[in-house]
Amino acid sequence: MSDTTPAPPAAWPLVTLFTAGYVAPYLLPTVVGRLDAHLPLSPAQAGLVGTALLLGSATAGFTLASRIPRRGPRPLARLGLLLAVLGYGTAASTSLLPLVVAGVVVGGFGSGSATAVAAAGIAGHRDPHRMSSLGLLSVSATAGALYLTLPHLGGGHGLPFAAIALVAALAWPAAGRLGGPTRSGPAAVRSSGRPPYPRAGAVLAGCLLLWSLTQEALWGVSGRIGAEQAGLSEATLGVVFAVALGAGLLGVTGASAFGTRLGRPVPIGAGTAAIAGCVVLTASADGLAGFAAGEILWNAVYPVVLSYVIGLAAALDPRGRWAVFAGAASSLGTACGPVVGSLLAEAFGLPGMGLVLGGLLLAVAGPLTAVAVHAGRGPVAAAGATAGEPVLRGEVPAPAPGPGTGPAADAPVRVRRTPRRILLLTPTAARTRRAAAKDRL
Repeated sequence: MSDTTPAPPAAWPLVTLFTAGYVAPYLLPTVVGRLDAHLPLSPAQAGLVGTALLLGSATAGFTLASRIPRRGPRPLARLGLLLAVLGYGTAASTSLLPLVVAGVVVGGFGSGSATAVAAAGIAGHRDPHRMSSLGLLSVSATAGALYLTLPHLGGGHGLPFAAIALVAALAWPAAGRLGGPTRSGPAAVRSSGRPPYPRAGAVLAGCLLLWSLTQEALWGVSGRIGAEQAGLSEATLGVVFAVALGAGLLGVTGASAFGTRLGRPVPIGAGTAAIAGCVVLTASADGLAGFAAGEILWNAVYPVVLSYVIGLAAALDPRGRWAVFAGAASSLGTACGPVVGSLLAEAFGLPGMGLVLGGLLLAVAGPLTAVAVHAGRGPVAAAGATAGEPVLRGEVPAPAPGPGTGPAADAPVRVRRTPRRILLLTPTAARTRRAAAKDRL
């Protein structure tokens, strides 16, 4: 049975799909704030609704990680966008809490599906770091524009949900430019098996869960810090968030320009340590200057580090499975973030929460850097690794798909043997033959 792999899709469909999947987590502060302000929900309950959204997104990632090669990106991307439009549209159009929560969960699953397909496509691209940088640039610009626009369009809890649904609907044409199943037959089964480098991938996914949890814990209560502790209005908060996301655009642009010339360990390790300091600064701010400085610096560094982490996950498995698993783990950490942030704020106060989160970020910086150090791209011939796949010290790569797959694998293998008459003419054979003749005489 033949095994064909289509050409990688163009950049813009993956970037568009990445934006549609990521915009919901980026808008989480305004989503939670409006749920608290316009529905009969306490701040903790509104945070739980946001957690339900992100849990739906994480569930999609874990569910689809092994199915994308078999099903193909196009149908799964369309399914995710359709669920996002229906779910967020339902949450925007009603005030009934059960329907709002159900719509949020369905929409979150749709967002996670779009993110998973985009992550798998980015991992299989020739330059995953550049692709992830473009995706983060797009989602930062989209979220920044929405933060500037939504406060001027009126109140109500449904406006952020309607905006997310609109972004998903606009991404529908991009899904049509994606391919079908990437493999067929037994090759599809092989490509959907256990990803290579399980130890490094598990460490990366676990660290990314905690990495995302700490930052989403702060992001989920950033509106509360700005309003209660720094004394800012909603409009001022929107401006600060928009400027912060604009700083993220500059940071990702710089990261894209440098590419991988700096390697991955330094941006990931030093960047995570810098984020820890920004978290502490933001959580302890008691005025506009401190709050804005912490948010802007934090959002300038965060997408830079994330782009390198996405590239690291892609390097562990160019088929994209670790990128999808890592993205799902990140979504799971993001889902738990608002609840963890609220609990820590209640237990230790907002500044104490910042210290705890900053310490946790410093704790995961070491393992993340270690994975980045050991995930160097080694010689292709070492242990049968495929072209372009990394060789990790201490780990055995997965078997290469090349020699045993593809159209040539279906053809019978012909082994050319030296004819017997030629063997008889070799010097050794000739001497043996003469000795046997003498014995017979």
